[in-house]
Amino acid sequence: MLNIDLHCHSNVSDGVLLPAEVVARAAANGVHALALTDHDGVAGIAAAQAAADATGLTLIPGVEISVTWGGQTVHIVGLRIDPAYPELAAGLADIRLGRIERARRMGDDLARAGIAGAYEGAFDYAVNKEMVGRTHFARWLVAQGHAPDMRSTFRRYLTHGKPGYVEHQWTSLENAVGWIRASGGVAVIAHPGRYAFNARELHLLLDAFRALGGEGIEVITGSHHPSEYGKFADLARAFGLKASRGADFHAPGEGIDIGRLPALPHYCQPVWQGWPELAAHLSPSIA
Repeated sequence: MLNIDLHCHSNVSDGVLLPAEVVARAAANGVHALALTDHDGVAGIAAAQAAADATGLTLIPGVEISVTWGGQTVHIVGLRIDPAYPELAAGLADIRLGRIERARRMGDDLARAGIAGAYEGAFDYAVNKEMVGRTHFARWLVAQGHAPDMRSTFRRYLTHGKPGYVEHQWTSLENAVGWIRASGGVAVIAHPGRYAFNARELHLLLDAFRALGGEGIEVITGSHHPSEYGKFADLARAFGLKASRGADFHAPGEGIDIGRLPALPHYCQPVWQGWPELAAHLSPSIA
């Protein structure tokens, strides 16, 4: 089986490793093809590609776009994108401006809850100062002793209804899917198990996504409990969506490592099926 991981982050967004270090870790873990999917930016792809060329790993250019749909934040992963496509680049630049505004409001909200200096602390954790986000706040909160680990920090401070969570209007689902498709890419709904939608709302999201030309959904991901894999595999099949697999790796010791996920259920159609760039990793009998 090919070891394909189509969701990870470098320090260009909210990961901690350089893009080249992410690729090296993936290669060391036996990954054949890796998508770098930094949040709302593609600045790490060139360095990741150079590192991939040196290791024989296949790099899939990607991005994870922040969307507001149904009153919630939803993430759409773009795979096989053209990072230089002008419409995509302009749209991502606009989203990054909104990220800075949101981070300042998060810091203000935490200050009102008695936690001073959070914005400055999160800012220090972000290598790319355009990309200060919840993960940077979470790392600072853990370091300051406000919570024991990242998962509990999010639950206590950075999810809906908690101090540190602020409403923000990201781009539309239509924009995100449109930019990805226009750049030659494939749109995938990231970690659907993380969203607080009921069954009806989730089905409406999948319908809307598919109608706009979305093609895939993450089934096996570090954000899903193993008990959820079957649920999302069944939804992929029911809605005619291809299945994706990605650790959503951010840092060593934070969640599942790159390439360490189980295989997709046998009845899923992989989103990467038929991608010519994977042919080099297939034996002649498989190809």
